[in-house]
Amino acid sequence: MSGHRSGLRAALQAASLAMLCGCSGPLSTLDPSGPAAASIATMWWVMLIGSALLFLLVVGIFILVIRRPGWGSSVSPTRWIVLGGLVLPALVLLPLLAYGLVTGERLLPLPGSAPPQRIEAIASQWTWTFRYPAHGGAETRNVLLLPVGQPVDMVVTSKDVIHAFWVPRLAGKVDAVPGRVNRLRIQADQPGRFEGTCDEFCGTGHTGMRFAVIVHRPEDFSAALTQALSAPEAKK
Repeated sequence: MSGHRSGLRAALQAASLAMLCGCSGPLSTLDPSGPAAASIATMWWVMLIGSALLFLLVVGIFILVIRRPGWGSSVSPTRWIVLGGLVLPALVLLPLLAYGLVTGERLLPLPGSAPPQRIEAIASQWTWTFRYPAHGGAETRNVLLLPVGQPVDMVVTSKDVIHAFWVPRLAGKVDAVPGRVNRLRIQADQPGRFEGTCDEFCGTGHTGMRFAVIVHRPEDFSAALTQALSAPEAKK
């Protein structure tokens, strides 16, 4: 029995370690570096806590029924269905739904008093091209440059098949659809290097369809863009 418990304890520790490792990394949505990503991460935790509470309530009732066979026999089947199948889930799921709708509305690129800078993201098998209209239409390939602390509207489209633009630590994801333009507002709270990827299977080269996101201070952005245009990785 002690050996069984030791093995179970070791398995739980390994699972906990694996879960903690999954909360960080270049493509982790739980390690946000921007307001949109932070809202998504918070919503994930709220949803997890809400679902855990609902699960514990159901398991608690199940344990009571097993340990006390007569418990709840005075309640009619109809009342069990109404209370357990409708009221109980509604008490947890409706607040979660309301929170999710409010958070999702805040993530939309709604028009403001001062339109943010626009950058075009053009996907093709298996490359990302980024165009900067405010800087004379300059283009970089597989390297996206952003100014720190400033919202940017990504205008996303595709030349061939459906792709998906995603920088997990900065914002949510949006599809790149041929013949259609989708928008995503993105912002980085700190300078540094991040990773983006295509999150829609698009062919045999899908796994390698990644790009770098380099965030600079606003006063250094133009110079960094000029330098990136001559870098080999921006021309691949």
